[in-house]
Amino acid sequence: MVEHLNLILFAVLNAPAGLDGWPLLGAMFAAEWLIYLVPLSLVVLWLAGGGPVREVALRAFVAAMCALALNNLIGQLWYSPRPFVLEVGHTFLLHAADSSFPSDHATSIFSVALVLAFSRVPAARRTGWLLLPLALVVAWSRVYLGVHWPKDMAGALAMSAAMALLAGTPALRAACAQLLPLTEQLYRRVLAAPIGRGWLRP
Repeated sequence: MVEHLNLILFAVLNAPAGLDGWPLLGAMFAAEWLIYLVPLSLVVLWLAGGGPVREVALRAFVAAMCALALNNLIGQLWYSPRPFVLEVGHTFLLHAADSSFPSDHATSIFSVALVLAFSRVPAARRTGWLLLPLALVVAWSRVYLGVHWPKDMAGALAMSAAMALLAGTPALRAACAQLLPLTEQLYRRVLAAPIGRGWLRP
């Protein structure tokens, strides 16, 4: 039943044969480049914010790393072939024939977006709510271009939601609060020159 629904959704979302021009370029941009908004958002929050903002950014980073580690473990234990491996649909993006479930791209952006969006820090919350619709675009684009199944995106969202919930637990909050001073110390040491010149916030 699940696989049947997955195939139906893939047939609906996958791009038609002969896709070219701006629709192809736009989908490829979404599939390959929007993901860079994840590290960029965390860096901007870190550089612009004080302790609370940096703590949320750190928790979002930890949540994403944990989610990606679990994705890798799932891929090692269970190989899920990509659509082009099974010669299903149309593929417009070169990709290795590794396991597709869950999607790492979608997991990265969903994890960070969810942690930020449901934080209590206004700047982080605004960033998270801006990232969430972009996460949906990333998820759609990678199915549209034929390198993922809809189930890969559902799995990525479930993994991200679980890690976002974990990131909000008292234990992980306390761990990140303890890790934050060490991270800030490393940041100030590595970027001592621009911080000393007033180019970066200490």
